[in-house]
Amino acid sequence: MPSPIALPRVFENYSLQALNTFGIDVKARYFVEIQSIEQYLSLLNSGLYAHVPHVFWGGGSNVLLTQDLDALVVKIAIYGIEVIKEDDQYVWVRAGAGVVWHDFVLYTVAHHWSGIENLSLIPGTVGAAPMQNIGAYGVEIKDSFDHLLAFHLHTHVLQTFDAATCEFGYRESFFKHDGKGQYLIAYVCFKLSKEAQIQTSYGAIKDVLQAKNILEPSIQDVSQAVIEIRQSKLPDPKEIGNSGSFFKNPTLPQNQAEVLMKAYPQIPHYPVAGSTDIKFPAGWLIEQAGWKGFRDGDAGVHAKQALVLVNYGKATGQEILRLSEKIKSSILTKFGISLETEVNIL
Repeated sequence: MPSPIALPRVFENYSLQALNTFGIDVKARYFVEIQSIEQYLSLLNSGLYAHVPHVFWGGGSNVLLTQDLDALVVKIAIYGIEVIKEDDQYVWVRAGAGVVWHDFVLYTVAHHWSGIENLSLIPGTVGAAPMQNIGAYGVEIKDSFDHLLAFHLHTHVLQTFDAATCEFGYRESFFKHDGKGQYLIAYVCFKLSKEAQIQTSYGAIKDVLQAKNILEPSIQDVSQAVIEIRQSKLPDPKEIGNSGSFFKNPTLPQNQAEVLMKAYPQIPHYPVAGSTDIKFPAGWLIEQAGWKGFRDGDAGVHAKQALVLVNYGKATGQEILRLSEKIKSSILTKFGISLETEVNIL
């Protein structure tokens, strides 16, 4: 008979300050780190923490903590990267949910597997990536996603989800709606191309490459260009607390979009794939409303990128939340657009 899985160590009144990129100092009533589904199942079977909600934790890069959590915070530390299948054109690469996303991207780029190089330097973990359908510079997770394995919290069955069942949308998925709070994502598999699929048309990638006189870029060149762009615009959470983009870029039906573009001819805008809707940069709207570089105590708006709210030191989650609500109200008044929050508020 196999040996029973030992219960992982559970901590009480555990500070989450080092585990969220905003650097907000709140505590979890209980905290545990799990390295396998079997470990978590042993914890469930013990019944010891059934009296509190379980909150799953990745890199803490897409969350704003506004209060202590009366919960068991479960840090997903399932690691490992492996090739599970390949043919002449593609390779299927599966990674544990706890793998740092950027480390995974660099791993694929180093192996010359194309598909996610435009997503370099996005904070967070592999397991959180499909929940958000993360995207940047013209690429989204769904473009190279093959399947994921998720543990159902009630049936205790490991289920396979393909792209259709994940119901991907713009920063959306099944796991943020109907599946919210029902699954623990354990592994994610991507189908990547052995031939470079270069995409440089979005953002400043092409400009950065041209400045380096790189006319036929490799995926390594694209990845490095994205890294440099992000580092020039976004603050390092180790230096200034932040969660990257705080708001989603709004999309409008074509008729409403045309009214907005007529009123503001200089407004940047982008088509939405598979739709007649038009997407507008939330950062541009926020900057036009005068918020860029704004600071109230230690809560502020980054001076180089208005889409990023920051903690300059000792701001509370409530203070940053209040600032975000003021910005949303301002954008609604000026542009008639309701901004949606991209980060999760806890």
